[in-house]
Amino acid sequence: MPATDAHRPVVLDRREGPFGEVVLRERGDALEIIANGCFLMDTSDGRSERLLIEAALDALPDGRPAPSVLIGGLGVGFSLVRAAAEPRWGRIIVAEREQAVVDWHLDGPLGRISGAALADPRTEILRTDLVTHLLTTTERYDALCLDIDNGPDWTVTQSNENLYSPTGLAACRARLTPGGVLAVWSAQPSSEFERAMRNAGFHAVRTEEVAVARGVPDVVHLAVRNG
Repeated sequence: MPATDAHRPVVLDRREGPFGEVVLRERGDALEIIANGCFLMDTSDGRSERLLIEAALDALPDGRPAPSVLIGGLGVGFSLVRAAAEPRWGRIIVAEREQAVVDWHLDGPLGRISGAALADPRTEILRTDLVTHLLTTTERYDALCLDIDNGPDWTVTQSNENLYSPTGLAACRARLTPGGVLAVWSAQPSSEFERAMRNAGFHAVRTEEVAVARGVPDVVHLAVRNG
């Protein structure tokens, strides 16, 4: 087989959902998720997705017993797996709007990554749109770890822009317990989003970086709810 063929993506599944097309592809040893033609993530690394969980837990006040975390987006499962590997989390809730992505984990190729984490009794999957959930639920969480786009400046669908708006950030703040942590994954830093978090009433706003092979670092934007 020519070397170029070894790196040519192979479509494993293609679905048309309420938010457009989602595709699961295999490229060499890696699995990729594509949404409406936009590359979202793959299984080649995962360091920044794990950092999303680690940084949120580290930012919580010491001594908080069995904190809860809402993970926005199941993706390829790296964030969920990292959360399930940490015994300090009391509840692990994942909001995923694409039924296809849930199926790829429960009955498909991505189960080899997330199977044990999905079986963890602390784990719950909400088959719902994250933005809608944040705007309508009354439940509060100790941490929100959100990874549904390539970042605040590069959303997968136009409706996701609401998450990073003043209204969306206010909803995030309302869904956090006092001292709770908001962590948002992004493919690039955004000083504008940092300002938006401060304007929404968050404090201790900071950005942690993860170097990538090419281009600007992946980042996790962090902020803490006052009182």
